[in-house]
Amino acid sequence: MPSPLSGGISSVWLDGRLSGGNSSTSGSGVDVDAENGAAGDGLRADARRNRDLIVAAARELFLEKGLDVALEEVSRRAGVGIGTLYRRFPDREALLRGVAEDNLRRLVELAETASREEPDAWHGLCRFLRGCADLRMGELSAKLEPRLHQRIRAGEGLSGRRRRVMDALLRMIAQAQADGDLRPDVGPVDIALLMTVHVYTPPHMPAGQAAGRVVEIMLNGLRPGPALPGAALPEADLLRYIDPGADGP
Repeated sequence: MPSPLSGGISSVWLDGRLSGGNSSTSGSGVDVDAENGAAGDGLRADARRNRDLIVAAARELFLEKGLDVALEEVSRRAGVGIGTLYRRFPDREALLRGVAEDNLRRLVELAETASREEPDAWHGLCRFLRGCADLRMGELSAKLEPRLHQRIRAGEGLSGRRRRVMDALLRMIAQAQADGDLRPDVGPVDIALLMTVHVYTPPHMPAGQAAGRVVEIMLNGLRPGPALPGAALPEADLLRYIDPGADGP
């Protein structure tokens, strides 16, 4: 199973409804983004918008068609010129990494928002796991992880983001168990694995409805009940993934 933290929907995120009205080319074929001089680390608002549109379009198309989808198709879906795409992402690997980093950013926001806004830890944990399903975390991670595993793990600043996800998750797990809402024989690794659940649905079946039902069945199984077989999976491997430089036990 791919790592749930290889990269990771609330209403404040891009909802994927991309408009062609954001094209960065003029009627004469001149790239507007180039004329505006948007480049470098301190992106202007229009350059930032274009970058976000490209990442969102790539995410959608990677899920729909796989990682080898033509970059020209990504630029068309985003509504920007191909030159704009290549300035933001000079090659396919850079775009893959951009999508993975954006996924992890979304996961951080989901975990911290769920922990902060829900009335108790159990509802926060449920919101978090439902959000992971909405993000199609399992499907996207399965596509990205084989290509980018070491680069994503070693990326500057990414260990900190993974740690933020786990800090929020550990707080929710501990409090939900203390409240008697979450079964006591479930550990953080179990929950991390549930983050990557991927529900396949045949073409004629409503995917959202089917996946939503599976998630609710999964959440019901997290309630206190008869003991699970075996012991909770050890946390050491997960912690080593979060911080590749950490010493083993």
